[in-house]
Amino acid sequence: MPSRKQRRRREKLKRHEYEYVIETEEGEEIPVDRPPEREAKSQGRERKIPEGVVLDRRGRVLPKPSFQRVMKRTMILFPLIVLFILVAYKNVSTIQKALIAVELLVIFVPFSYFVDRMMYRAMQKRQNRPRR
Repeated sequence: MPSRKQRRRREKLKRHEYEYVIETEEGEEIPVDRPPEREAKSQGRERKIPEGVVLDRRGRVLPKPSFQRVMKRTMILFPLIVLFILVAYKNVSTIQKALIAVELLVIFVPFSYFVDRMMYRAMQKRQNRPRR
């Protein structure tokens, strides 16, 4: 909701029957050309989406969830997980540290795939929803 100051400024801009004006420091009102409407721009931007393709909010193609992509992500994050375990668990033996890392991987891989699948389905539903 616009503040009182914003409403007054907007009213001042539209004061003269849809004629836009700018007020100078001396109080003079100078007429200005009307800015282009945003709706006119967006009408030409409608693009056809191929069947079966899911787009994210930015309009980029959202790939289907796969374990291959999850494994790549895991291999990127695995060194960070190991580093965290080495720093956090100083009084634990090396074998126990390795077991903790394996446990975290066993949790991370299916959870990451589940989140990917959930996001894909949510974007698919959003895309198939009728537009207003």
